[in-house]
Amino acid sequence: MTLILTTLVRERLHPADVFGVRPARDAVRAARLTFRGDPHTPRSRFDATALRQLQPGLSLATWIGLRRADGLVPVLNYFNRVQTPPELGWSVRVTQVRDFRGGGATYDSHNGTDLVVPVGTTVVASAPGRVVRVSNEWNRGGLKVVLDHGDGLLTMCNHLARALVREGDLVRRGDPIALSGASGVDALLLFPWNTPHVHFNVWLDGVPVDPFAGPGEVPIFRDNEAVRGASGDGGEAQPPLDAIDDDAVAHTIAGCVDPRLSAALAAIPDARARAFATMFHANYYPTRFPRSPRLYREAHARAPRLDLPFRLEDAKGVAHRAAPARG
Repeated sequence: MTLILTTLVRERLHPADVFGVRPARDAVRAARLTFRGDPHTPRSRFDATALRQLQPGLSLATWIGLRRADGLVPVLNYFNRVQTPPELGWSVRVTQVRDFRGGGATYDSHNGTDLVVPVGTTVVASAPGRVVRVSNEWNRGGLKVVLDHGDGLLTMCNHLARALVREGDLVRRGDPIALSGASGVDALLLFPWNTPHVHFNVWLDGVPVDPFAGPGEVPIFRDNEAVRGASGDGGEAQPPLDAIDDDAVAHTIAGCVDPRLSAALAAIPDARARAFATMFHANYYPTRFPRSPRLYREAHARAPRLDLPFRLEDAKGVAHRAAPARG
């Protein structure tokens, strides 16, 4: 406990920052959306199978600030390759799952990779890019930072305690972008049994993808077998700006079934910011968008470009989770 308290004091992190509950009224509103839904968003689904995600030993050790002696970052949940239909609601149940190895170390609606680190860990850019969004959706991942790496590739880190960048900032591989936390409704409700982690999303052409390569695939991590923290390579150029399909973005916004959200997106003056905001909401609240969004004028292929979103000194690699049978 001394380790984690020292980190919180040094970084001046308040529990309200760690759990992302500022302002409290927004957290209450988001919790209500999680459990009750709204006319455009089904409520989230839970049952006893969701308890398979809990790893009490790992959780308690991480909450008090302990790390593995070998410097590896444990994986809690992988990207689910057979996700349940979004119209049924966000599901943390384990009913149909398959991770990139063919195992079942994930849950129904999981669309990222959960990387276990103590609260207050420095989160860095996994490749050069631009900050295109900093937001806090407490019912969906808490505080998060989204980076555009060019060639259709975006990454997003969730459950943060503090953002260290602002929208529009340019970052190099390994540059600090945030401090990790446990923001979001799930971490607070299940404390201390929900293991602190960074939920790492990778989007290619606006679609969530698994950065690990399955059989016959190209990895998006620079080394699929020995993926490691960002070393801060020098000399990498900033990625070029991708050509945005403005007409397709406008079509997606016009098709949004939530009038308030549609109007808010249409009112964003900058075309690129409007496109990225539309892609974000279409992925996080897909039932509000009957039409799948298209963001770019050209399609982009998978390519090995990313490191883990941590400093090399904090992440020498990943400790893969044992592969339980599929649900």
